[in-house]
Amino acid sequence: MPQVTVEYSAVLREAFDRRAFALALHEEGAAVVGGQVEAFKSRFYRIDDGVIAGGDAREAMVHAAVAILPGREEEVRRRLAQVVVELLGRHVRPVAGIRVQLTAEVRELEVYHKVVLE
Repeated sequence: MPQVTVEYSAVLREAFDRRAFALALHEEGAAVVGGQVEAFKSRFYRIDDGVIAGGDAREAMVHAAVAILPGREEEVRRRLAQVVVELLGRHVRPVAGIRVQLTAEVRELEVYHKVVLE
């Protein structure tokens, strides 16, 4: 159920361990929302062109958007966003001369349908 979309600045390509982040998020996120690891899906998009703040090339970002089924308490959504940012901090290595902004949003899915093909 949780759909995770992560956008990250191209300068972080080698510094961001995306797979390790996703695996950790699936595990810790499942505990926070009371779900199953198997329900998480993560995908990553590199930002080749982006402008942060005043446009300084020494600025970079990683933004994770997590969409979950409705009905979770606001505190659960808040905690999940906090966990996402903490995990990003553990999986993005510093890059000399680059300042990185880590952000997360958690929102509810309005309509969701799933089919698994075997």
